[in-house]
Amino acid sequence: MESLRGTFAEMSAQFHDRMARFEAEQQNSASPSLPPEYLAFKKFTLESLRCIQQQMDSFTDELDSVEMRSRRKILLIHGVPENTSEDTASVVANVIHQKLSLPTNTALDIRRCHRVGGRAHKSKPRPILVKMKDADIRDKVWYSKTKLKGSGITVSEFLTKIRHQVFVAARDKFGVANCWTKRGDIYVLGSDGVRHRIVSHSQLRALGEPAAVPERSAAVVPKKKTRGAAKK
Repeated sequence: MESLRGTFAEMSAQFHDRMARFEAEQQNSASPSLPPEYLAFKKFTLESLRCIQQQMDSFTDELDSVEMRSRRKILLIHGVPENTSEDTASVVANVIHQKLSLPTNTALDIRRCHRVGGRAHKSKPRPILVKMKDADIRDKVWYSKTKLKGSGITVSEFLTKIRHQVFVAARDKFGVANCWTKRGDIYVLGSDGVRHRIVSHSQLRALGEPAAVPERSAAVVPKKKTRGAAKK
């Protein structure tokens, strides 16, 4: 899909470039006015490009939604020390049981579990992807993640590539404290104090810019009167 969008963007750019060159040449000709047939063709083509773009955006959003639903039972656990001979499922079960105080049965609760990413680094262990057999168990782990505060271990949702990009952009724009995820959806606390649910870049752009924080003016410290001035 990304290659298709890239090809379409390239074709659209070429069309606009050729149209601009043709119009520039026409302006320098003996009859600078553009023919009605050309203007009608240009209007039709631009409307067609917009229609195709909207259909591609809709198709992309639907694919993203389907992919996110397939990740409904998955979580990423970050910051767990890595060992070459580890049993990842047992490691996760230990975190769930000891850190989150939740009962867990590795064989019954965990469907799939493994490290993700490139080669392991001692100072930064790879995150663990864990897929639960039941969405309710996954939610219990998700809503208990606050118990991990101060442990160096964090839990995040396994967002699609598009939603991860939107989430990062939202945090950069509105601040980390004003953005969070829940069941694959991204929530942003806007400058209007309203919580907005978004899943795409277009929805993020529609939120506008965050309210600017007014700069604090420097406090004016009154000067102390000298003894001579006080006697007058």
